[in-house]
Amino acid sequence: MKKLFLKKIAEKSIKVGILGLGYVGLPLIRAFINGGYSVIGFDVDSKKIKALQEGRSYISHIPSDWIANWIALQRFEATDDLARLGEADAILICVPTPLNESRDPDLIYVENSTRAIAKTLRKGQLIVLESTTYPGTTRTIMLPILEESGLKAGKDFYLAYSPEREDPGNSDFSAAGIPKLVGGLDPISGELAVALYEKAIVKIIPVSSCEVAEAAKIVENTYRSINIAMVNELKVIFDQMGIDIWEVIDAAKTKPFGYQAFYPGPGLGGHCIPIDPFYLSWIARKYGIPTRFIELAGQINTNMPRYVVQKVMESLNEQGKAVKGAKIALLGAAYKKDVDDPRESPSFELISLLLQYGADLTYNDPYIQELPKMRSWSHIPPMKSIPLSADYLQAQDCIIIATDHSAYDYEFIVNNSKLVIDTRNAAKEVKNHRDRIRKA
Repeated sequence: MKKLFLKKIAEKSIKVGILGLGYVGLPLIRAFINGGYSVIGFDVDSKKIKALQEGRSYISHIPSDWIANWIALQRFEATDDLARLGEADAILICVPTPLNESRDPDLIYVENSTRAIAKTLRKGQLIVLESTTYPGTTRTIMLPILEESGLKAGKDFYLAYSPEREDPGNSDFSAAGIPKLVGGLDPISGELAVALYEKAIVKIIPVSSCEVAEAAKIVENTYRSINIAMVNELKVIFDQMGIDIWEVIDAAKTKPFGYQAFYPGPGLGGHCIPIDPFYLSWIARKYGIPTRFIELAGQINTNMPRYVVQKVMESLNEQGKAVKGAKIALLGAAYKKDVDDPRESPSFELISLLLQYGADLTYNDPYIQELPKMRSWSHIPPMKSIPLSADYLQAQDCIIIATDHSAYDYEFIVNNSKLVIDTRNAAKEVKNHRDRIRKA
């Protein structure tokens, strides 16, 4: 079976199945198709499947014409029929790994995907988990479910872990251009997974086990979380001292060694950094080890939206206004600039808090025309993006720059606003009316 699998890879006759067609799965499909493979995309969301079958993309940095071309060339098809998982020689799982209400790992999507695969599992298949998770997930959660089929890993089928490293909106690093870690459950599984990815990804880094690959991804994002927490805390300290944290960071990063710049913001967003450190804390508790450093960083980052709202209150108070009844416009619902990705965006917490305080709140985002329903913020009422006009801005008591989209004309925004709360240092180049800007 190993020789047949490698032969199919060499001939590019292997069929790749990608389960989960979101911000990780769809770019991965592009990488494998460009690498010469044919791909079946699986997702339980029938709306996504319908869009793909019609050649329409729902992710801004994946053009629709590419999808239509893949379908026309019969290199790609999308389906919500998970009974067809047995058709794929290799299945890559790219599903969400969120937190539950108590901020513990919620692996329901991984478990359900694994059970669906187990129903059609056949000899010779390779299964790879790409979703970010805690060390041990592949071996202790997925393996027992798959072996319920009666097949044995490393002998009848193969199992590996290869963490996604997708950075939505970053044109410098596509899925195909980011070095990829691969850890097999056993040596043969690792070897086959490496061989599969080598045809689609610029560089493969084999590691000794699934657990090493799982831990490496958690370390990457915990490192970022802790350093962002540090600059967020420094922002609060330096604000009280009358020192501009952004200027401090610009000064510090002139040192050519020993320092990497991280930047503050209104909170953490995206699927990885706000979540992954809690996965590490959770598994550490299983071993009786406290993770005070990691948990403190999480607390600091989680509290940043409240800091921003406090800044809004103080700034409105200076003008003799209360938050209750104030017209407030929030610019940016995406978690980072120039993407349509709202996952874990701090903007939702800002919206929630400001609505609780009675603000007359509206928002604008050129990439998100309507606020999607989010599991943690299901209480937020339906809202649609309001076009930015001089009249709209002038009618607001306060503008909050939550996401620093390049499409925004910050000179225009400041010139037509009474008060601007800038959480991203986005208006740093604006020359006029700087007295209207408050950094937060």
